[in-house]
Amino acid sequence: MPLYFYPTQLGRIGIEEQHGHITEVYFDNDPVPESAEILATALTDEAARQLNAYLAGTLKTFSLPLAPSGTAFRQKIWQLLCAIPYGQTASYKAIALAADNPKAVRAVGQANNKNPIPIFIPCHRVIGSNGKMVGYGGGLAIKEQLLNLERQNNS
Repeated sequence: MPLYFYPTQLGRIGIEEQHGHITEVYFDNDPVPESAEILATALTDEAARQLNAYLAGTLKTFSLPLAPSGTAFRQKIWQLLCAIPYGQTASYKAIALAADNPKAVRAVGQANNKNPIPIFIPCHRVIGSNGKMVGYGGGLAIKEQLLNLERQNNS
């Protein structure tokens, strides 16, 4: 599984590819699997190009083949996260309701936490029902930075 780290304004971001799909994103502080082959591919390069365009405010929608690994429930939640428009947020409760499972707020939070492809699958757009920032794998500072970037460029 090729994995390559790219410099971004958020720090180094690792992008992993398997069988022509992006499967994982790693922040600088994430442990890297020993089985990873540190190698850039045309797809990881394209993902990095799109990521940097997004961070520059010139790209609002990613067009990459994504293949996150997870349960059917998590897959459904991740699809719902991708439907949250650029520059907007949704609560965990709203995602649970959209999944036709209003009591699954905690499970939505766990699915959000286990999202293997953050940023490309925009789990940073999910906030608490009270509007507060809650957990993010890359840290709350990065989550706030991503949300602020989208607010500034959502015109």
